Amino acid sequence: MELHTERLCLKPYTLDLAGRVVELAGDEAVAATTFVPHPYTLEMAQDWIALHKEWIDKGMAYPLAMIVKESKELVGTMTLRVDEKHHKGELAYWVGKPYWNQGYATEAAIRVVEYGFNELQLNRIWSAAITSNPGSTKVMQKAGLSYEGTLKQDIYHWGEYKDLDVYGRIKNEV
Repeated sequence: MELHTERLCLKPYTLDLAGRVVELAGDEAVAATTFVPHPYTLEMAQDWIALHKEWIDKGMAYPLAMIVKESKELVGTMTLRVDEKHHKGELAYWVGKPYWNQGYATEAAIRVVEYGFNELQLNRIWSAAITSNPGSTKVMQKAGLSYEGTLKQDIYHWGEYKDLDVYGRIKNEV
């Protein structure tokens, strides 16, 4: 399975990318604004990547490496987790700090939302971001998701309770 955008190839991870995952996802700035664990070890990355084939084969989740076509660099992850019973998916992602504010997450999110609705026939796609991460909420908005509400102190992250902003879209909404 591969999805393409103008600048990106979105494809399943291979174990040879584990070191780069640690380098990017292991950055404290990435972990501070996402749900990525910190510190993030090579073993954690390898274990995570080892699960992907089963998840994709079962249609449970599609964790895709965001690879820049021109340079072949891994810049982040765009995942669609599927709730088959309720025909919905959760969009989850992170981007390595050197690639922030370059539109990669937006480009990938638009393509994965399209895939979820058109190929997987999902009825709803949603996503959540820590309220203090406005870059992530901009990605959701640009991918066509609308603000649905804020879950007050919904997670305990780095020693404090944090709010989550939830965005979503129904298939037949434009």
